[in-house]
Amino acid sequence: MAGEEGREYYKKITVGVCVMEKKVKCGSEVFSAPMGQILERLKAFGEFEIIHFGDKVILEEPIESWPICDCLIAFYSSGYPLEKAEAYTVLRKPFLVNELDPQHLLHDRRKVYERLEMYGITVPRYALVNREVPYQELDYFIEEEDYVEVHGNRFWKPFVEKPVDGDNHSIMIYYPSSAGGGMKELFRKVGNRSSEFHPEVRRVRREGSYIYEEFMPTGGTDVKVYTVGPEYAHAEARKSPVVDGVVMRNPDGKEVRYPVLLTPNEKQMAREVCIAFRQAVCGFDLLRSEGRSYVCDVNGWSFVKNSHKYYDDAACVLRKMFLDAKAPHLSSAIPPTLPWKINEPVQPTEGLTRQGSGIIGTFGQSEELRCVIVVIRHGDRTPKQKVKLKVTEEKLLNLMLKYNGGRPRSETKLKSAVQLQDLLDATRMLVPRSRPGPGSDSEAEDLEHAEKLRQVKAVLEEGGHFSGIYRKVQLKPLKWVKVPKSNGEGEEERPVEALMVLKYGGVLTHAGRKQAEELGRYFRNNMYPGEGTGLLRLHSTYRHDLKIYSSDEGRVQMSAAAFAKGLLDLEGQLTPILVSLVSKDSSMLDGLDNASSEMEEAKARLNEIITAGAKTIYSNGTSECPWMTDGAGLPTNASELLPNLVTLTKKVTEQVRLLAKDEDENLTETSPYDVIPPYDQAKALGKTNIDIDRIAAGLPCGSEGFLLMYARWRKLERDLYNERKVRFDITQIPDVYDSCKYDLLHNAHLNLEGLDELFKVAQLLADGVIPNEYGINPKQKLKIGSKIARRLLGKILIDLRNTREEALNVAELKSNQDKCSKSTKIEKEDKDFPPKLFIKTDDTRRSSTTSEMSMDQDDDDDKETKYRLDPKYANVKTPERHVRTRLYFTSESHIHSLMNVLRYCNLDESLQGEASLICQTALERLYKTKELDYMSYIVIRMFENTEVDLEDPRRFRIELTFSRGADLSPLEMNDSKAISLHQEHTLPIMGPERLQEVGSYLTLEKMEKMIRPFAMPAEDFPPPATPAGFSGYFAKSASVLERLVNLWPFHKNAHTNGK
Repeated sequence: MAGEEGREYYKKITVGVCVMEKKVKCGSEVFSAPMGQILERLKAFGEFEIIHFGDKVILEEPIESWPICDCLIAFYSSGYPLEKAEAYTVLRKPFLVNELDPQHLLHDRRKVYERLEMYGITVPRYALVNREVPYQELDYFIEEEDYVEVHGNRFWKPFVEKPVDGDNHSIMIYYPSSAGGGMKELFRKVGNRSSEFHPEVRRVRREGSYIYEEFMPTGGTDVKVYTVGPEYAHAEARKSPVVDGVVMRNPDGKEVRYPVLLTPNEKQMAREVCIAFRQAVCGFDLLRSEGRSYVCDVNGWSFVKNSHKYYDDAACVLRKMFLDAKAPHLSSAIPPTLPWKINEPVQPTEGLTRQGSGIIGTFGQSEELRCVIVVIRHGDRTPKQKVKLKVTEEKLLNLMLKYNGGRPRSETKLKSAVQLQDLLDATRMLVPRSRPGPGSDSEAEDLEHAEKLRQVKAVLEEGGHFSGIYRKVQLKPLKWVKVPKSNGEGEEERPVEALMVLKYGGVLTHAGRKQAEELGRYFRNNMYPGEGTGLLRLHSTYRHDLKIYSSDEGRVQMSAAAFAKGLLDLEGQLTPILVSLVSKDSSMLDGLDNASSEMEEAKARLNEIITAGAKTIYSNGTSECPWMTDGAGLPTNASELLPNLVTLTKKVTEQVRLLAKDEDENLTETSPYDVIPPYDQAKALGKTNIDIDRIAAGLPCGSEGFLLMYARWRKLERDLYNERKVRFDITQIPDVYDSCKYDLLHNAHLNLEGLDELFKVAQLLADGVIPNEYGINPKQKLKIGSKIARRLLGKILIDLRNTREEALNVAELKSNQDKCSKSTKIEKEDKDFPPKLFIKTDDTRRSSTTSEMSMDQDDDDDKETKYRLDPKYANVKTPERHVRTRLYFTSESHIHSLMNVLRYCNLDESLQGEASLICQTALERLYKTKELDYMSYIVIRMFENTEVDLEDPRRFRIELTFSRGADLSPLEMNDSKAISLHQEHTLPIMGPERLQEVGSYLTLEKMEKMIRPFAMPAEDFPPPATPAGFSGYFAKSASVLERLVNLWPFHKNAHTNGK
């Protein structure tokens, strides 16, 4: 008997694999599938016998004749008889890796979410719409243009619509009209696509039951988590299908995914998912958004593909699981050398080019680029327009009351398509059918009112359908009367006159989209090491931390999306890219309210200087620094140019009036739109080329008709010079220049006589007026600049400080590890590693949970979602290389303001005696640079010299460059490139120019000292939520650093296979 017991100890544990054959590749293909890889490793331990059931047995044979086993691997896939497998487990009672009963839950997304919530696991905010029959009308479900409402729970677009059937992968995202509208369908990968954008689909599906949930902005990244038991979780990130739907693949055709670190909180979530669904081997999807993590899908049995390190881990964890269940008396300690290690081929590591130095000189090969911060102005746009008129019409006053909640003294803003359609319907009924003839005794005021109503109607009709990015209407009540209440009880107020203000225009043109995309491409190829592939390589391996911010303006948001498309080599429409990658921050990038009084003061002084006709007085300036004088840059004959400007403006306006008159007459007979379909702004969102048909038909470029073109010029003519008061309004000069430049570039085919002459005069005046609107002299420029850009400057300092802290902690960690490796070099190198493979169980799991680094998160000032490469699992040569990119898209005011602070900060009393951040030659060049045009930008790059002591201020170097943007005159056609670009209505963007002397060395310390007095202090920024990613990735405490020393394979001796 004793002998028999002895033999029992050595009896192999049988592991049954009861799954469909397509899920386990055997034989010659054993090393091509994760399941095969892991089973081979289990077999190599010598303790297990693997029994494959096979499809024939599973599908055809009764369970009584199925093989008997100690442990069972069984999971559902299409065609799998789950109930039959359940009956087998009741009969034989094997140890189950994944329990079978809970697998029924995975087919129903409703039950998955219910189970997740039951276990306290965070899911996105969601609601259920259950239909018993297709297209069933439900009283609790409401759909409006920009939201759906379920049981009173409102989901604003963008929102996600998922079928309740877990096996139906047709998931849809609906986008708001403010981003251009449309829908993106996500589906199982087909070739190299995983999603498709449908710009015309705006209504949700009604043929079945759906879950509606909030769209979570994740920075365009999905995280897939794979558990093997509750103590082990491996995470991989990939480009989200919501961005452009193009699947990134490696040379072998596999989707590109990279291992990333999980936070302690996410590891706890992985444990809970495992327990909640009683699935030891389980894959689920994680969304990281605005400081929190959410589980949005649970897939059941899933293994990582193409990771030998993960296969090792999974085999070791499963081995321990099986031994604990069926042979607890046997030791589950891992042998010093894993049995399959002897023959495993060494995986080649991928190289990456050495970091390049900056453009202001070479500072040695020990410099690494650490941070790129860019503030960028939006691309080419149509002129911004405004129509103001007082309205007394009942229809319009009723509309105001309808949308302001019936409050007679409250103003109303109309932006949504439904609201604007209502306004259009009302306006159409109010516009007179015919214009009164010259003989009519209609008053001039009535005539003007009718013209303005006609203009409102034309603006609202422009574009085929509404897209809320571009048009908004304000209705402000001005006069009220008391009227009896409808129920006869007392009186109530009722508005009888209101001011209608319609703002339109300022739309990013096809040229603006093209410019932004080209500039993104230029940055990819020139601002990062590795000649273009370098950035994409860093980005795809989660060593590039990118965040894009934009102001609230549609043209700025779309410029940001087009730039991102070029930078990251994306494809397709801009709407999904915008919603996925661009964050709006209007408090940082919009508005001039903080400096409005100072700017009014500057404009008043500017008016004095111009209208007085005084020659420039060098009161504060010198011949070396002419910019120090009041009103520097104004032409000396400005007062003489003004009457000339008025005359030429009238000449152009009259020509456009005749074109509009012709169009108006033609419209009553035959419309040019019979041949040319109306311009559709939504479809134009992604276009980067001109509309040849419109140009050929002699129509203005883009969506503007002649009536609106005339309204634009007529307003300029009226506002520029008041004949009754004999007064010029110099604030109109930039608008005249703007309109001239736009028409020279986009409407040259209309051959407006005198336009080029007007442009030259307007440019001379605008070049003097625009820079001086932001301050009449350097001290005022500094004051206004610091008020407008205060928050942005504060954020830039936070970006630089966080990059420095992170870089220093990496360096300390590496230095500690190097010391350790020297002291342990005598020991056998490989000996330490195998025990660490069995990683995420209690005693040893720290060795791979590299994201312990995320424990100390006190130190970060922003809740930006981060994804960080997990160095232990990544086949990357330099896992410690990491670049932070922050892009801030804004308007002209913020570019001028930031530049003024950078060049004049040393004039502040607190910094007396300090040298300027910007060298003398650059100051001279900036003085001569009259315009920071469309797509102008300022770049701050930070480099780390890894050979300098950590405490040395020269460890971090700052490089400042700027570009004037697309400031070439449309009249310059001096080379073939300019001519071809002119034909496409697009001006080229000037390359970057240095703001420092070649070879000069600006330290981060000096930069911080000079900017801090003008920046919002870090403590004034709203407190961040706990970051979802790795802001405090490298913990400060010595104990955590100590724990990490052995975890991070920075040097080549860390692994024999170079991983």
